[in-house]
Amino acid sequence: MRILLQFPEGLKQKALEHASMLEAQGNEVFISASPTFGACDLALDEAKNIKADKLVHFGHGEFHKVDFNVEYIPYEMTAKLDILKDTLPLLENYRKIGIVTTIQHIHQLGDLKRFYESAGKEVLIGKPYGFAKERGQILGCDIGSASTIDREVDAFVYFGGGIFHPLGAVMATTKPFVVAEPFTRKVERMDSYRDRVRGQSRGKVLGSLNAKRFAIMASTKNGQHNMELAKLLKAKIEKAGLEAGIIVANSFDFESLDNMLEFDAFVNTACPRIAVDDPKRIRKPLLSANELMEVLRLKAETRAGGLHDSGR
Repeated sequence: MRILLQFPEGLKQKALEHASMLEAQGNEVFISASPTFGACDLALDEAKNIKADKLVHFGHGEFHKVDFNVEYIPYEMTAKLDILKDTLPLLENYRKIGIVTTIQHIHQLGDLKRFYESAGKEVLIGKPYGFAKERGQILGCDIGSASTIDREVDAFVYFGGGIFHPLGAVMATTKPFVVAEPFTRKVERMDSYRDRVRGQSRGKVLGSLNAKRFAIMASTKNGQHNMELAKLLKAKIEKAGLEAGIIVANSFDFESLDNMLEFDAFVNTACPRIAVDDPKRIRKPLLSANELMEVLRLKAETRAGGLHDSGR
């Protein structure tokens, strides 16, 4: 069998090890060198180009169905739980705790739950509603396991590496949010990010009020392709008497986008986190679809106010 292996950055050092194992079983094995942002970003073009029989994607669970033979290997990681004791002072005034994590630590959810219950907490684990498959699992673009229990809990705890995943959950919830990072041994509350990101969003909207030409970013990645949304937004922009073009790429290079000088603002329809995480990487405003709609609403209100004043 001809197999293409794909690894996220943190697991690329394991590539040769896995390739050698599969080759010893009689397979012909290739390794994708492309970066990947998750199971929404499968190396399908590479796999088809080399006529692979199967793509083996490490580090993530299944995102959605694709027209190719893909094997997902989530790659479990067992981290020490002793860092959890450092979260208790931050949770002292909260009885009902919601816990979330990534696919790598889903198998530790039971231990997490037992730890907090032994500390006198009531623990809730939410159900995903989108691309995530497991209870308590969050993705950067799917935070259902947190948002579905937001009304029921007093606070949240995220256990896992980095802040990419919990930041999305923080923005979709309203309660205190504690992050326990077992690898860096860091514990912190992330509530302040809500006001920071919302302030950033408001700034982008206000900074786009004079924009007349919009570039709508449409990705060709398997789990980020949303051409219908791109076309819908283009129609809404043009209905408002403005100009828009749909720009297409697999991965958007921000230096290249900066060279598209005739556009006044960019609108993201790819990974929803691009408009949250990357706006400072480009000179022009980088809007989400919702932020664009707010821009168009404010423009319409301003125009209507001007017409009203001129009619007096």
